[in-house]
Amino acid sequence: MRKPKLFQSAPQREGNQNAFRGGAYSIVVTAVVLAILVAVNVFVSALPSNLTKYDMSATKLYSITSNTKVVVNALEEDVTIYWVVQSGKEDDVIENLLNKYESLSDHIQVVKKNPDVFPTFAQQYTDETVTNNSLIVECGDRSRYISYNDIYIQEADIYSYSYNTSFDGEGAITSAIDYVTAKELPQLYLLEGHGEAELPATFQEQLEKENIQVDPLSLLTVDAVPEDADCVMIYGPESDLSQKEVEMLDEYTSGGGKLLVMAGPTQEDPLDELYGLIASYGVTPNEGVVVEGDREHYAFQVPYILLPDMNSHGITDSLIEENYLAIMPIAQGLTVSADGEGSGVTSLLTTSAASFSKAAGYDLDTYEKEEGDIDGPFALAVSIDCGNGGQIIWFSSSAFLDDMYNAYSSGANGDLAMNAVSSLIGESEAMAIRSKSLNYNYLTINDAVSSLLQVVMIGVFPLLYLGIGIWVVLKRRRAQNVPV
Repeated sequence: MRKPKLFQSAPQREGNQNAFRGGAYSIVVTAVVLAILVAVNVFVSALPSNLTKYDMSATKLYSITSNTKVVVNALEEDVTIYWVVQSGKEDDVIENLLNKYESLSDHIQVVKKNPDVFPTFAQQYTDETVTNNSLIVECGDRSRYISYNDIYIQEADIYSYSYNTSFDGEGAITSAIDYVTAKELPQLYLLEGHGEAELPATFQEQLEKENIQVDPLSLLTVDAVPEDADCVMIYGPESDLSQKEVEMLDEYTSGGGKLLVMAGPTQEDPLDELYGLIASYGVTPNEGVVVEGDREHYAFQVPYILLPDMNSHGITDSLIEENYLAIMPIAQGLTVSADGEGSGVTSLLTTSAASFSKAAGYDLDTYEKEEGDIDGPFALAVSIDCGNGGQIIWFSSSAFLDDMYNAYSSGANGDLAMNAVSSLIGESEAMAIRSKSLNYNYLTINDAVSSLLQVVMIGVFPLLYLGIGIWVVLKRRRAQNVPV
C-alpha cells in the first residue's frame, strides 16, 4: 500500500499559493465590479426618465417635442398638474408623459389625486363627469380640465366603419400650460347679424385648444373694429353686409387688421357688398355654384363636392407634404385678375380647367355645362396682402368646415382652417403640436411561416448557441493541454 504524502514539494506549495492568490484576486475584482454596478444602478434610477428611456415607437409616442420644451422652459410661475386617478389604475403612457414634464422644469409639479380618497376634489374645477386618468392643470387663478377622452381621441373612419384612435396628451397638456400661464390670449371676433352659421363643434374645440378667445361682434353697435382684435372672422353669412360695415372692415384690414372669411353662394341674397372687400385687389366672384368636369377633382360622384388642387403656401404646405386633400362643397368660383396675382394675391385652392360655374346655383338640375355657365378654372381660396401688415384669407365655401366634410377629409379641412387662423394671428408653440396616431400596422403571416419561425427560434438557435459553447470549451482545453 502506498503511503500518502504528508508534505508537498516546494513547487506544489508555490502553485497552490499562486492559485489561492489568483482566487482571492478574482473574488476581490468581482466584489468591486458588483459594487460599481450597484452604484451605477442606484445613480441611474435617480435620473429623470427622459435621460434613461429611449423612444423607439414609430410615432414617438413617448417623446416630448421641441415645441413643448420651448413653452416649459419659458415658465416663470409654478404650474401644478393634478392627476385624477385611482390607485393601481394609472395609465402607463400618461404616467411616462407626466414624468417627462416634471423633469423638464422645476416650475412643474405633478400631484396624484385619488377620487376614492378625494371624491369632491375635481368639482371645484369642472362640472363634467371626471373620468379616471383625467388631468387638471392649474396656475394661480386659472385652470383647465383635460378629460381622458381629450387625451385618447377616437374619430370615426367612414371608409372602414371603425374608429381611428390618436394620443393627444402632449398637445392637451402643453396647451393647458400655455393657457393658465398666458397673460393675454389671442382675441378673435366672430361677426354676427347676417344669419351667420354656428361654428362647427370640432372647429370650436380646436380654437379652444389653441387658447384663442372667441367673442361675438356686431358692427352695427360699434364705430370701429375693437382695437384688441387679433382677427375678425365671418362664417357662413346668409345676408349681405351694409356698406358701412364693409367700410369699417376695409379700414381695419388696410390698417393692419386680419380678416378670415368663409362665405359660399347663398340661396337668396347675394353678398355683393361683402365681395366688394376683395374687388379692389383684383378678386371677383362668379355667379352660381362651381361644378367639376374632371372626375379626379370631385368626390362621392357629386361634381359640386370639389377636390381642388392645393398651391404651395405656408397655409397649405403641411397638407401637401402629407398628401391630404381638402374637400370644398358648394363653392363659389373666384377669378383672380393678372394684376391681382402680381399685387399680393395668392390662390390657395384652384379647380381644374374642366370646371365651370352653374349660373342656376342652388336651382341647378343637371351637371352638364349649359349656355350661360361660366368656364373655369377658379380659385376657391385666396390669401390677400392688404399692406401695412393687413391680411385677408377668403374661402369661397361656407360648408367645408362642417363636421361631416371635415371627417370625410380625415381632418384636412379643419387643419386648413386652423393653418389660416395661425397665419393671421401667429402660431404659438402649443398650436404646432399634433396628436399621434395609435393605429398600428400589424405584420400578418400565414401558418407555414409561423411554424418555420417557431422551429428556428425554439430549436435551431438554441442548438447553435450550445454547439458554439461546446466548441469554445474544447478549444480552450486543447490549448491548455488538459485532457478531456
